[in-house]
Amino acid sequence: MPSSAEHPLPPLTIRVKRLPHGEGLPLPAYATAGAAGMDVVAAEELDLMPGQRHAVATGFAIAIPDGYEVQVRPRSGLALKHGITVPNTPGTIDSDYRGELKVIMINHGDAPFPIRRGDRIAQLVAAPVQRADFAEVEDLDATERGAGGFGSTGV
Repeated sequence: MPSSAEHPLPPLTIRVKRLPHGEGLPLPAYATAGAAGMDVVAAEELDLMPGQRHAVATGFAIAIPDGYEVQVRPRSGLALKHGITVPNTPGTIDSDYRGELKVIMINHGDAPFPIRRGDRIAQLVAAPVQRADFAEVEDLDATERGAGGFGSTGV
């Protein structure tokens, strides 16, 4: 795997604390030079039944630098082949959270799906966070779309 020195942006350092049930598992890592997400693996074993949701343990906690978040995203192969996904995608891990990173997974398929210790279950993407303030006003500027909502621009 290529080093982060080959990437155009400097790497962000995220401190990791391995928990006892995470011993022997790989930490999140990029599978290829062009990967945006780091693969993360399960630290537990279960059979995810059709329609079932479960917060899958990863065996580690992280300290994200202020001004950043880590997004949890599904793996496309699991979604396409088995109907396994992350229901709150992208899930957000805030910079002040220090508990175990868990991945909420759901089985939209029609068969039980085995999750085994060490299986790649999701991707983690580090991203900057833009904070915002809300300013209450009497009126908003007009746009071509206006108040047109869901489906208003076509199918």
